[in-house]
Amino acid sequence: MVEPDVDVDVDERIPITVEFSGGLDMLFSNQRKHSVSLPTIDENGKPSTMASLVRHLCKHVLKDPREEFFVVDDAIRPGILVLINDADWGLEGEADYVLQKHDNILFVSTLHGG
Repeated sequence: MVEPDVDVDVDERIPITVEFSGGLDMLFSNQRKHSVSLPTIDENGKPSTMASLVRHLCKHVLKDPREEFFVVDDAIRPGILVLINDADWGLEGEADYVLQKHDNILFVSTLHGG
């Protein structure tokens, strides 16, 4: 028998705070902080990850046509520091990090002085 708290509600959402610094905010309507909500399960039927978030940001939040200043080949552009809850995303699994409710994600362009 499956425990009720193990079931995943596919309609459940993950609220996340996303911040942009070092000039990246210019790509996102000159707004430094965004509140986004992603489904717990991505389009591939797997838990939503940082890769899911980046795709969501590019599709729904990025307003500038110069997407290549944020991503290159579906990956965060070199020179952008990514922090997940104030920790380097390299310590958290990078794009494979599974998003949690109320995560705080910060993207900092080091190419603009950070």
